[in-house]
Amino acid sequence: LDLFFNYNPLVNDHAGRALAEIRLMSRHLDELGLAPAMLVCEITEQAADDALLARLVREMRRDGIRIAIDDFGTGHSTEERVSLLQPDIVKIDGGWFAEFCRHAAAERFFRPLVSSLHDRGAKVLVEGIEQPTHLRVALEGGVDLLQGFLLGRPALAGTIFNEEPLAVDVLLGFDNKVVPLHKRR
Repeated sequence: LDLFFNYNPLVNDHAGRALAEIRLMSRHLDELGLAPAMLVCEITEQAADDALLARLVREMRRDGIRIAIDDFGTGHSTEERVSLLQPDIVKIDGGWFAEFCRHAAAERFFRPLVSSLHDRGAKVLVEGIEQPTHLRVALEGGVDLLQGFLLGRPALAGTIFNEEPLAVDVLLGFDNKVVPLHKRR
């Protein structure tokens, strides 16, 4: 189990205070018998002092916390930020990905992006998987993690949910027996 939390550099731009809050969260987890390695800090896309952000990321890693870049493809979540922070996980923005999937060449161009992020040592998570097309492009692109309504609705912590694997062919629509009379535009 991984616990993702957001960190917006603009909300708390004092590294000492931000780090103290994150370490407090780590101590609380430790008191519960949970390892800090379960924590994944999602750096949001807002601009920040890069040197300060890099220092904070180094300190979090020293404490065993993993790093993710959120909303890649929009705002400040760029390849430059990936190079600076060397995240463990890059989260592809769902809105950006949905728009990307509308183009006929999406599958051909997405795999090189994913490969580039893998070459930098990051796992790739795609947000906003809501349609079979999104799932197909993400899977064919070689992503590591998927998130979206097609796969499951958000639930409160502690909710009991079905742990059975999802059938990919069903999600992709391969078992559909209905043939549309007209293509959607």
